[in-house]
Amino acid sequence: MDEAVRLSEQCMKEGHGGPFGCVIVRNGKIIARGWNNVLINKDPTAHAEMTAIRNACKILNRTELTGCDLYTSCEPCPMCMGAIYWAHLNHVFYANTRNDAAALGFDDSFIYKELKLNPGQRAVPMTQMDKAAAQAVFAYWQSWEGKRIY
Repeated sequence: MDEAVRLSEQCMKEGHGGPFGCVIVRNGKIIARGWNNVLINKDPTAHAEMTAIRNACKILNRTELTGCDLYTSCEPCPMCMGAIYWAHLNHVFYANTRNDAAALGFDDSFIYKELKLNPGQRAVPMTQMDKAAAQAVFAYWQSWEGKRIY
């Protein structure tokens, strides 16, 4: 956790983005680091956890992180939580809470509320269309011998 917090301060002061740092640990050793790069990369998805997960997957040359733990300076946002679940991390350790982050202006409460709504009720309009064409691709995937489940 010390390294995640250290990264959060250092990279914030260097102008990379908000005060968020993260490390991924495997067998007691840090294998990847990440920090908020939203401002420097002009990428709203460049959160500390996302960056650390991307780095760890490249280092391990795989799409999942089973056997790894994530240490982050702040409770992950909804986007990062989704990535944590997709990556199959074993455990998440965090320092600051989402309420601590909200007090600084990093408030994700509206996203938590939006996720509970049906797509047609969300603030960003969502309209389903062309389902038949998309279903044909899904049907092909289901029978495709070359698929790789992840």
